[in-house]
Amino acid sequence: MSPHTTSSPQLLDAPNPERTHWLELPPHRSSIRVARRSIGARLGAWRLPGELCADAVLLVSELATNAVRHTLSARILCGIGLITDGCLRLEVHDHDRTDRGLPRCEPSPDDESGRGLLIVEQIADSWGVDRSRLTGGNAVWAHLTA
Repeated sequence: MSPHTTSSPQLLDAPNPERTHWLELPPHRSSIRVARRSIGARLGAWRLPGELCADAVLLVSELATNAVRHTLSARILCGIGLITDGCLRLEVHDHDRTDRGLPRCEPSPDDESGRGLLIVEQIADSWGVDRSRLTGGNAVWAHLTA
């Protein structure tokens, strides 16, 4: 499937399918840029505050990067849902069915990577990981409020 919006998945707790947006992407670094642009465009269409949009795009980018770099998934699924007027849920699903958990590391000041989940932890109101009902892999999610 090409990197386009899919219509079938529903966010786990989004009450209105018109307030959700999904992308299914190949596990390539270029997909991260596609995800950022698509998610940013949808958030702009929802007329959300600029800071909330910027934070959401950053978190989707970090979560999608982890899925691309740390799993052997054939596809990744990125979703956002407008839960209430000021609350977003972000999800990135992979196809990694191993039970090894999320990559955790303690980057040194000189490391150029390894801070994605630390960024998510600092910016999101809450976040976590569940087994994906859509892919059987991991579903990493985050909530943001305006």
